[in-house]
This record gives sequence, C-alpha cells and structure tokens, in this order.
Amino acid sequence: MKDVFLPKRRITFCLIAAWLVVLGGCIPGTTTSTAPMGAPLEDLPSVTSAVANYDDIELPAEMKIDTKKSMSISTDSFRGGILHYSGRVEINSLKNFVIASMKQKKWKLVGEVSYQNVILAFTKPNRTCMMNIENNGPLSDTTVTLYVTVDVAAAKSLNAFGEPIE
Repeated sequence: MKDVFLPKRRITFCLIAAWLVVLGGCIPGTTTSTAPMGAPLEDLPSVTSAVANYDDIELPAEMKIDTKKSMSISTDSFRGGILHYSGRVEINSLKNFVIASMKQKKWKLVGEVSYQNVILAFTKPNRTCMMNIENNGPLSDTTVTLYVTVDVAAAKSLNAFGEPIE
C-alpha cells in the first residue's frame, strides 16, 4: 500500500513545486528592474487627455472620442458641444477619476445621480459641464457623453477668479 501512494505524492509535490515557480514571478518584491532610478518617463503613455478643445476637462487616456456621435458649436458669444467618448474603464473608477480631476481644475460638483448610470453636473464661472456615464455591459466599453457650454460673452466681463469686473 505504501508503494502505491509514493508516486502520487511525488507527482503532487512536483505539480505544487511547478506552480510555485510559475507564480513566484507574481509575488511582490521578487522582480528586479534594470532601469536606473529616476529614469525618464517619456516613453510611458499619457494617463489623461484633455477633452476636445476644453483644456480644463480631462478623461483617462483609455477613453477615445467618437467623432460620429459628437458635435460642437462656436459663435462670438457661445461655445459648446456634445462629446461622446468610449473606452475600457470601469464605471465607478471613471466617476471617481472625473470628480477628482474636475475638482483639481476648479470645477464645482453641483449635482450627482447614480443608478445604473451616473450623471454628474459641474459648473465654473461662465461654464457648465454635464456628464452621463453609462456601463454598456461586461463585454462592452463604458461610454461618457459630455454636454459642455461656455458663455464667451460673460467670460469677457470676469476676472481670473470668476468675479465680475466693475
């Protein structure tokens, strides 16, 4: 009886050892890097990208504009548009990214509705931005539609802090 279990134990031991060797590369602290500390990060892809012609609105670099579903308008007194983006980003991660990014760019979150989708509303002096973030299923891209307005005429009568010039 003892001789029958010995080969099974050896096979089991060999399989476990092989898995440990394979998974050993995934254990934190076991990898080494040949790049010197402080090496330039120029070759890394952008983490964020500005939205269309609005430098103060950012989305993750994974989000790509769909020009067929987007449109914009620009006049002497008004600028705005409906911009449609999609990409492989988890909906709550995108929501948290957008809120943090907009806050950093001095936008004020004035409304949020979360259900199956997420709607966020932001304002700045003479600007509004509303976002509808949709999860289209586990095998589909997340989409975000931005509704942006800029009152160009009002901006001319505001100082750098958004206060009226008298």
